[in-house]
Amino acid sequence: MLKNSRTFIIEWGDCDPAQIVFYPRYFAMFDHSTTMLISAASKLTKYQLFQAYDVAGYPMVDTQGKFHSPNRFGDTVTIESEFTRVGTSSFDITHRIVKDGKVTVEGFEKRVWVGRDPNDPSKIKSKPIPDNLAKLFRGEA
Repeated sequence: MLKNSRTFIIEWGDCDPAQIVFYPRYFAMFDHSTTMLISAASKLTKYQLFQAYDVAGYPMVDTQGKFHSPNRFGDTVTIESEFTRVGTSSFDITHRIVKDGKVTVEGFEKRVWVGRDPNDPSKIKSKPIPDNLAKLFRGEA
């Protein structure tokens, strides 16, 4: 399966008064890493992806985090993101935050590929992930 990673420094705005990352910020980091993973696979920005594939998004339907040790203001960390399952209209991603060679946080996501509901364009509805993208997500192409 396809993997992507990004390295960055923990910012003040990610932290609580104790200078430890406030746990909901990890989910924002994972969300951004998911978009970067999909962009790495498709070679398209999110905007270009939406235009090219007539997709309305890939909302999260399940998430989980495991917090092994804290990350603090000023830490340099790497988020490693990987597709772990690609189905017909949904996919799973695992994220690992690594600091100094140790996994500090793990995140898990289940997302659904959606388009506008043809019966009510104000709503979304799952749709199949295009075959060529599914192969890229799996690392097959």
